[in-house]
Amino acid sequence: MTRILFVDDEPKVLDGLRRLLRPQRIQWDMSFVQGGEAALALLEQTPFDVIVCDLKMPGMDGTALLECARERHPQVVRIVLSEYADLEAAFRAAQVAHQLLLKPCDAEMLRVAIDRACSLQSILTGEALAGMVGALGELPSAPRLYIALTQALADPDSSMEDIAAVVEQDVAISAKVLQLVNSAFFGLSRNVSSVKHAVSYLGVNILQSLVISVEAFRIFSGADEIEGFSIDDFEGHSQLTAGIARKFELPEHLAEPAVVASLLHDVGKLVLAARSPGRFQEALRAARKTRQPLYQVETALYDVTHAEIGAYLLGLWGLPTAVTEAVAHHHAPGRVPHQGFDAVVAVYVANTLAHHVSAPALQPEPLNVELLGSLGVADRYPAWQEAAQQLVSRAAEVSHAGG
Repeated sequence: MTRILFVDDEPKVLDGLRRLLRPQRIQWDMSFVQGGEAALALLEQTPFDVIVCDLKMPGMDGTALLECARERHPQVVRIVLSEYADLEAAFRAAQVAHQLLLKPCDAEMLRVAIDRACSLQSILTGEALAGMVGALGELPSAPRLYIALTQALADPDSSMEDIAAVVEQDVAISAKVLQLVNSAFFGLSRNVSSVKHAVSYLGVNILQSLVISVEAFRIFSGADEIEGFSIDDFEGHSQLTAGIARKFELPEHLAEPAVVASLLHDVGKLVLAARSPGRFQEALRAARKTRQPLYQVETALYDVTHAEIGAYLLGLWGLPTAVTEAVAHHHAPGRVPHQGFDAVVAVYVANTLAHHVSAPALQPEPLNVELLGSLGVADRYPAWQEAAQQLVSRAAEVSHAGG
C-alpha cells in the first residue's frame, strides 16, 4: 500500500483532503499534517512513499520542506500544490518537486499525478536499470556550461544579454544554437545571426536542453564507429522530433517540456554508444535482423532500454521531472495514466511521426491511435502528419539549396 503524507498549514484544507480522498483508503495509507516542521519530524520517524504539500506555509514553506525531503529522504516522491496566483513561485518549486499540481485539484487528478510520479521513480530505481548503469561505469557529470546557465537563470538580475554571454563562452554551443534556430524545423522567415537573438527565440529551457545535447555528442565523439548508427541521422531525427512537437500548440507549461524532451529523447543511445558500444551494437544488429523496434530488442536482451538510461542521466543532471518522465516513456506512454494530451504523449507522437515521415521504408511501428482517441485528439492526427511532412520537405529543400 502506498504511504502518502499530506501537508498544509490550514486545518480546513486538510479536512477537505480527508473527505475528498476517503475512497482512496483502500489503496493509500494517508497521513495529514499541519505545517512543514511537523511534516519533517514525521518523515524522520515514519517511511513514506509520497509527500504532497502546499506551497505557501508560514515558517517552513513548501519549497523548503521539499528541499529537506530531497536531501534526507531522496526516495520519497515530492508533489507540490499551488494556486494560480503563486505560479511563478510554483515553477521555482518544481526544481525540487516531481510533480506540480494547480488548485483546485480533484481526486482523479491527484491520483494520476501520484501514480505517474511513482511509476517514474520505480523505473529509475529499478534493479534492471541499476545493473545496466553499473555496467556502464561512472556516468559523466553535468556539463560546465549547463551548470553556469542554471546559475545565471537562478539570478533574478540576469538579463538576456547575460545569458547570451554565458553561451558565447563556448564556440561549439554558440554554433549549435545558431544552427538549430536557423534550421528548417524551426521555420523562421529570416536568418538569425546573433547568439542573443537566437537565445531569445529558443527560450532558456530549450537552450539548456541544447547544451545537454551538445555535451552528449562530445561524449560520443571519442567512441568507436558503430555499424548502423549515424550521428548525423541521430541529430537530424532529434531536431525533427522537436520541430514536430512545436506544432502541437500545447499550453506553455506543457509545450516547453515536450520540445525539450523531444530534442533529448534518444540521449540514452549516445550514452550506450560511448560507454557500452558492444551491447549497443548487439541490440542494433538484432533489431535489423528481426525488423523489431530497437527498444523492444533492448527490453528482451537487457530488460532496460535507451529511454530509461537517457532519463536516468538527465535526472542526475537535474532536468525537470516533466522532461525525464517524457524521455523515459517516449516508447510506452501507456505505462502511465493521462488526463489529456500531455508532454509524455506529445513526445511519443512526435517521435513516431518523425520516423514515419523521414524513413517510411523502414516500416516504423504504427502509432497507437486508440490512445489518441481516448484523449480526444485523434481527429488532429492528420494535421500533425501533414505538418511533419512539410518539415521534412522544407529541410530537404534547404539541404538541396545549400548543396
